Amino acid sequence: MTIRATKRGSQRTPLSAECDVLICGASFAGLSVARELAGIGAKVMVIDRYEIGERQTSACAAPTAWLENLGLGQSILQTFGELVVHTPDQSVRWELPFTFSTFDYRQLCLLLWDQAGDAHFETAKVNRRSANTVETDRGAITSELIVDAMGWRRILDSQPNVQPPDAPMSRGLEVSPAGSREDLELWLDPSYLASGYGWSFPAGGEVRVGLGSFEPRDHVREPTVRLSNTLGLAPDKYQGNWIPHKLRPGAGDEIFYVGDSAGHCLPLSAEGIRTAFYFGLAAGRELRLILEGGQGREQALERYALFSAQHAAKFSIMLGLQQAYPKIPTRLMSKAVRAFGNPKVSRWAFQRYLEIAPPSYALSGPARAEKSPASSAAA
Repeated sequence: MTIRATKRGSQRTPLSAECDVLICGASFAGLSVARELAGIGAKVMVIDRYEIGERQTSACAAPTAWLENLGLGQSILQTFGELVVHTPDQSVRWELPFTFSTFDYRQLCLLLWDQAGDAHFETAKVNRRSANTVETDRGAITSELIVDAMGWRRILDSQPNVQPPDAPMSRGLEVSPAGSREDLELWLDPSYLASGYGWSFPAGGEVRVGLGSFEPRDHVREPTVRLSNTLGLAPDKYQGNWIPHKLRPGAGDEIFYVGDSAGHCLPLSAEGIRTAFYFGLAAGRELRLILEGGQGREQALERYALFSAQHAAKFSIMLGLQQAYPKIPTRLMSKAVRAFGNPKVSRWAFQRYLEIAPPSYALSGPARAEKSPASSAAA
């Protein structure tokens, strides 16, 4: 169970501030935005109900090139060049055209934060927004430039939100028992879930085992426990989350939306970390142009919304594959898995998949200033 490390007692002082940029949410997307605003002298504030790096909500794995290109290599725990896929009648090893790495969530978030220059962080729970003012449980913060990086609830949107299980969401549950395994593994096995799949992501001294369902009404605890037990691992450290599987507008009502709040999570694979980096960097670069006098807010919102929308066709293809997945007969699924065992097929397919949010994008932005010792201590 996550224990909140937020300010309490005498430290929980009233919060009232004005800033140039307010970023709500301090995980992959929000920290990526802050990273792009370093070194320009702007007053950037990041808020989250949890401390930076406190609350892991995913298997924490990404293409290694993304981690290295962002300067986050120190957080890597284990690296894989192949993916082992299990169906009810076979196990096939797929060769990847790139390596995939699991990482330490807290260390990665702190490394990203160190790249955010003199941005300021506060723990606060966002309650609502009124125009350019965000109301938190500690007080009001005002900014002309506001980013919602808080996840699928899209709290800053003035429009009513559809909640799960009616919203376009998948659901996942994961355990992280102590142990070790050598392979990155997937289970495409309806005996666990007919509308989803299982995984095992080794991460140094623990193995992150979970199941995700494309049907939000499915119960995922029992099959997750069963898969963990099948691997000889006692379930421990449960964490679950809703996973958006439909792209939403990247901007609206004067707000920039990044990560899960914009549906920046790839359908079928449910991979949302590198897309959070990718769209977070894009939003940060548009904001940087505003602060440097290169464009106005409305132009930046329009440009960023267009950038996000330009990926709609690729997200739609992935969603179509997700919707088709539960309908594929087991025998046909086995044939498809065997086909991907051909290195030429797997390399071609995974390279196209990587290009949806290419790691080269991390290298195209401005140079970052390191965080001052004082601001690092404050974080």
